[in-house]
Amino acid sequence: MMSCGDNVNKKSSAGGALNSSAAEKVYVAPGEQDEYYAFISGGYSGNLTVYGLPSGRLFKEIPVFSQFPTSGYGYSEETKPMLNTSHGFIPWGDSHHPDISQTEGVTDGRWIFINENNTPRIARIDLETFETVEIIEVPNSAGNHSSSFVTENTEYVVAGTRFSVPVPQQDISIKEYKGKFKGALSFIGVEKETGHMDIKFQLLMPGFNYDLSHPGRGDSHGWFFFTTYNTEEASTLLEVNASQNDKDFIAAVNWKKIEEYINNGGGKMMPSNYAHNVYDHNSHTATSTMKKEVRVIDPTEVPGAVYLLPTPKSPHGCDVSPDGKYIVGNGKLSANLTVHSFEKMQEAIKNEKFEGEAYGIPILSFEDVLAGQVEQAGLGPLHTEFDDKGNAYTTFFISSEVVKWKLGTWEVIDRKPTYYSVGHLTIAGGNSREPDGKYMFAMNKITKDRYLPTGPELEHSAQLYDISGEKMELLLDFPTHGEPHYAAAIKADKVAPNSKKFYKLSENTHPFAAKSEAETKVVREGNVVHVYMTTIRSHFSPDNIEGIKVGDKVYFHITNLEQDFDVPHGFAIIGQNNSELLIMPGQTKTSVWEPKQVGVWPFYCTDFCSALHQEMQGYIRVSPKDSDIELEWSLGEDVE
Repeated sequence: MMSCGDNVNKKSSAGGALNSSAAEKVYVAPGEQDEYYAFISGGYSGNLTVYGLPSGRLFKEIPVFSQFPTSGYGYSEETKPMLNTSHGFIPWGDSHHPDISQTEGVTDGRWIFINENNTPRIARIDLETFETVEIIEVPNSAGNHSSSFVTENTEYVVAGTRFSVPVPQQDISIKEYKGKFKGALSFIGVEKETGHMDIKFQLLMPGFNYDLSHPGRGDSHGWFFFTTYNTEEASTLLEVNASQNDKDFIAAVNWKKIEEYINNGGGKMMPSNYAHNVYDHNSHTATSTMKKEVRVIDPTEVPGAVYLLPTPKSPHGCDVSPDGKYIVGNGKLSANLTVHSFEKMQEAIKNEKFEGEAYGIPILSFEDVLAGQVEQAGLGPLHTEFDDKGNAYTTFFISSEVVKWKLGTWEVIDRKPTYYSVGHLTIAGGNSREPDGKYMFAMNKITKDRYLPTGPELEHSAQLYDISGEKMELLLDFPTHGEPHYAAAIKADKVAPNSKKFYKLSENTHPFAAKSEAETKVVREGNVVHVYMTTIRSHFSPDNIEGIKVGDKVYFHITNLEQDFDVPHGFAIIGQNNSELLIMPGQTKTSVWEPKQVGVWPFYCTDFCSALHQEMQGYIRVSPKDSDIELEWSLGEDVE
């Protein structure tokens, strides 16, 4: 690798990756729009970022599991409940794998789901508003990694645990891990019309680590596939002790069979505490409900529900071809890519071609389910996606490259370097029946010498490739925020026409909304004060308030009266010890302010909204705690 300074201010040579042909392919002229949305996980930022392709422009950061002062998410009274868990208020998350809702195996652009790894949760983002509208905590789980992937009709969003734990949790020696810890695979039902989520069941599996997963499709619809590692069930120094077995497993789960078992009264309800948080777009308010039980399933009680497919040791990615015929599960320590056949798996099950069992779950014979191998494809295989021409693309972390190969013949067609240490890659619709064969982008962990240096930390690198021809062509580098893992991409014309422009005031049911300036008021209830405030270009109503006292708890309920696209207003006041608010047109948001000092304190709009934005301000007079000054408020005249 070259040093960080070697690239600074150097122009691309005519034969370089960013030649004029490549530049033309990613150029989106002023006033024109990108062809694709790319939703990229933010990793330890806890959020989801939205980029345009092919330009690589960042359009939005959607707050999901982390407080976000830019908009006040997780700070406003309406959105604080979204971050409730059984562990209390958690203002941060680790988001990994987004997946777009599907209808008949094709991405439909209604919702996008994403997992939180640290405090296990699944979120649903509404793609009409690009806002997080639901978060459900996943009990009996830890390290919610093999998530969140949806079935072909979004019947389920699935969440598999990375860490196995005691179920139910208890004070037990870690040395008793083997045989006593369980790995929960959670199937979260999604209501067809509303998207509302509810945990349908949890499958309590052996105490392995469940790494990644994908749904079956086509002939394999009704199945879900999970890679496992640490089948040794080690609890210390896993880099050594979890690499002893020659093979680990892909767990194949027949969720249709489990559904039938449940519908006939199977499974049992287990006490469990977990939060279910839902945001309502009419009241602009979230509610948090603590659930008290979850249905658990013992796989040994449902014959034919789960099988284990041996896979070279320490597999990571688990990917299913668009037609559902092949399951790719690559051992990170293997030089070959291993592809399993769903048809052969069915035949092996029928003929009971088992080579043993693990905790009562049949292990299929490796040779009997093997479709083929891509020989010596690269070093450190991780993830695979597919195009519309029968090709697969796999990332190799150690050799820093993407390799294109042919399904069925297993021949390598092309390889291109990435810069550097690539993790996931994404093709629009690559996790669906109808992938797109135009672009692929890789998400890399190391960025040095690709961008201007910014101290010891650099943003991660995404690299866009043209995959429309036989050979891949690197088109563009663009930085990504946080630690991106996976991404989901979709044609813009599936999403953009449904994007909400503003919230209708007539539909605002927030209990503290003031839908006109005539409805503004200030109400005292003991030492609690409610300010019903409106904002519109270019003033607040009221803009002068007196009679507030030290020790009061002041709730500013602010309604944006605008009914026009892209005219938010902000609100901030000195001593506001949470964050500013950004209120969308027609929306109501609430901020709490507890004045500690007497004085006259200004508030103002934080978002530049008009030529008279600087004039958009007001004052609050704060008097001593024992003051007898009455509440007064005004707009356009002096307070007497």
